[in-house]
Amino acid sequence: MTSTQPPAVDEYPQAYADYVGRIASGADILDVLARQLEETSGRLAGIPEERGGFRYAPAKWSVKELVGHLSDTERIMVYRALRFARGDAAPLAGFDEKAYVPEAGADARSLASLVGEWVAVRQASLAFFHGLPAGSWGRRGVANANPITVRALAYVVAGHEHHHLEMLRTRYRLWE
Repeated sequence: MTSTQPPAVDEYPQAYADYVGRIASGADILDVLARQLEETSGRLAGIPEERGGFRYAPAKWSVKELVGHLSDTERIMVYRALRFARGDAAPLAGFDEKAYVPEAGADARSLASLVGEWVAVRQASLAFFHGLPAGSWGRRGVANANPITVRALAYVVAGHEHHHLEMLRTRYRLWE
């Protein structure tokens, strides 16, 4: 099992099927993550600062909050991957992203700082995934009471980013 093989359906909870399914079959997940780093950082950096507080509807996340959410979620998913890749069998708790977002205080920060943080998080994620021994990709652990593999977590990271970039395009109408 390597990074180029997509995860089988028994490697992740059904709740992540949309994220995993957003990655093209046969794609090398390391290439996908690296390409996203370049493309997404460019798109996010191109959003004018004055649009950072924009919400497409009341009670929805602002652009800044969404970018902060990308960083938080990627950190958590890669932390899970680290634990499982190293053979840690202790079950990990879930997290409530709806509770995390207001606590992050993203709207008090500049959009540029949030984009810079996401870039740093993705660079660290890529360094981690690039350094994995081939045998680590198929290792399983339990997070939020669901079994998941290291490989599936890499796909979840990429698919989650894809999902939210699509939201920025369609709901926030930041680009075509």
